[in-house]
Amino acid sequence: MASYLVTGAAGFIGGRVAHLLLDAGHEVIGVDNLNAAYDVRVKEYRLAALQGRPGFAFHRVDIADRGALGGMLDNLTRRPGKAGLDAVINLAARAGVRQSVLDPWAYMEANLAGTLNLLEACRQYAIPKFVLASTSSVYGKEAPLPTPETASSDLPLQPYAASKKAAEVLCHTYHYLYGLDVTVFRYFTVYGPAGRPDMVMFRFTQWLCEGKIVKVNGDGEQTRGFTFVDDVARGTLLGLKPLGYEVINLGGHECLKVNDLIRMLEELTHQRASVEYLPLHPADMLANWADISKARRLLGWEPQVSLIEGVSRLVAWYQAERSWASQVDTG
Repeated sequence: MASYLVTGAAGFIGGRVAHLLLDAGHEVIGVDNLNAAYDVRVKEYRLAALQGRPGFAFHRVDIADRGALGGMLDNLTRRPGKAGLDAVINLAARAGVRQSVLDPWAYMEANLAGTLNLLEACRQYAIPKFVLASTSSVYGKEAPLPTPETASSDLPLQPYAASKKAAEVLCHTYHYLYGLDVTVFRYFTVYGPAGRPDMVMFRFTQWLCEGKIVKVNGDGEQTRGFTFVDDVARGTLLGLKPLGYEVINLGGHECLKVNDLIRMLEELTHQRASVEYLPLHPADMLANWADISKARRLLGWEPQVSLIEGVSRLVAWYQAERSWASQVDTG
């Protein structure tokens, strides 16, 4: 049995990673500050599914709070009969390109200062492995499709992407100086049950089921490479093996236009969408699609859940949880 610190444990990907680790018999120390970046009821729902599971312990801590994080780690490393931590899986973040334009300071604190605090913890407590959640948004405006890791990430378009790129570079610094083994994952659009309510899958499902207007920024011809959350969580755990320092894409094996996604959801929900097209937000990307050949080569990773299966699971989850999910603020 290994012991893992999973930050963002009440988050979308973090919650699934924690479940998979627990399923494998490992100990998970979950950390989350349960902030109100989006409707906290979704985070509480995910956390409730973890609490009470054998091997799971939760700490409500902000990773950007150096003192609080240090105090928690001091207590963890002094537990009688317990070995040290085997890895830190940093899935805590302020996410979302549009919101980062409104409050860039929050993104720098969580995504950059928080990462620095955790890297320092790895150095101080001799934790040998660090996994960082990054984003496909670092590739900017002119990325080739599908996008390989060798594509330029020097010109991010939003504070969110800039904060993640800075965190990646900081990770390399700690790898170089202290020999920390680091895997950086650039996630492409992730979806599934209990997903982020500010993303199109949750939003469109709720809006269709509740008879609300489906609001689309742009003409709906922009594309996304969608990946089911379980596939992404599984790939993240494959990155725990020693790799030195690697940046790896996870995502996007099936691309879909936003308009086609609406039509798919209409069929699955048996509802007809009333669509309102709005101006394209300047922070939005027109397309993303991952080249995952590196993940195949280094990790043996392949997405397993098809888009129609994954969206069907999301719709079924929403309908089962509709009593409260229908009230979630989708922005």
